[in-house]
Amino acid sequence: MKKVALVHDFLTSYGGAESVLKEFGEMYPDAPVYTMIQDKKVLDEFGENWFSKRGLETSFLQKAPKFFKKRKKFLLPFMTVAPETYNLRDFDLVISSSGAFSKGIVVKPKTIHVCYMHSPMRYVWDWYHDYLEENKLKGKIKFFTRFVLNYVRMWDRSSAQRPDFLIANSNYTARRIKKYYRRDSKVIYPPVEINDIKPQKENKGYFMLVARLSPYKRIDVVIRAFQKLDLPLVIVGEGGQRKELEELIVQGKNFKIKLVGWKKREELVKLYQNARAFVFAAEEDFGIVAVEAMAGGKPVLALKRGGLKEIVKENVSGLFFDEPVMELVADAVRRFINKEKEFDFEMIRKESEKFSVERFRREFHEYVNEVTGNL
Repeated sequence: MKKVALVHDFLTSYGGAESVLKEFGEMYPDAPVYTMIQDKKVLDEFGENWFSKRGLETSFLQKAPKFFKKRKKFLLPFMTVAPETYNLRDFDLVISSSGAFSKGIVVKPKTIHVCYMHSPMRYVWDWYHDYLEENKLKGKIKFFTRFVLNYVRMWDRSSAQRPDFLIANSNYTARRIKKYYRRDSKVIYPPVEINDIKPQKENKGYFMLVARLSPYKRIDVVIRAFQKLDLPLVIVGEGGQRKELEELIVQGKNFKIKLVGWKKREELVKLYQNARAFVFAAEEDFGIVAVEAMAGGKPVLALKRGGLKEIVKENVSGLFFDEPVMELVADAVRRFINKEKEFDFEMIRKESEKFSVERFRREFHEYVNEVTGNL
């Protein structure tokens, strides 16, 4: 029997990438997990004893002061080294779940490395200039940051050659992998747990958004649109932009907009089911939360870019807008309201089932068995 290990960038928040890791763990119940930094609150999201029965190994970065672990950008120069220190010599197959660094592990020639890539590293490629602007860097700090990002970019391209096989989470991601790394990849959409989300026609009148509170999610654009429309919006998520978004909500004086933080799964499912529609203004590599909303029978109003174009079928499961600007988001909401009765909640649910856990397991097992020769 082949010995399998799982590698993941960080376990410091729970999102789409972590749900994929959890599914890998269910598929390979004896596989230990290697990660650079872990947070106990995030481990609890996986369920009691999930890690204790398989083992969890962290890198030397786990010993960094709490200040730096909460501000991972300060550890960036060390993150290219950390995954290279894992001792993976006893494994036949290593599966890395990578949005940045895990693909850079070093394995022995006999070990097969399959990388499931959530995204090429955004802040050294297509989000590079935005990253520098958002952090408001000046002078020597800006110069040093450019130097570090340039080094990380070179490491990123080099380390992307290490996996034996690459899997992309969408056709959009596969095109970015080809552009930045000059490599082909197999597209397997991520697993989305929808069995606990029942489709519901009724709603409580609010629109909904679920995301990490980061600038590239364009949550501020959505807030401004709903301030203009004077409609209720529930924002689920945590992140470094929370204070800024809270101030924006207060300034807009639309107290129908609520930022509620992260919610446990049961509460999140109820929010999906009772929402009027789901709004998403970011250019995402896939968009698991959009599929979850669709599983609840809710239309998705999304930016017509990235992986959402592969999830949402216009006029069937949602509507698109062309740019992440307040006026176009507001226009999409108005268009939705005018044709709201035309959306069939059962058809929307059916669209979400294309991305089920069962489909992911089947496709992933078939591909791994094909490239490993069943070991």
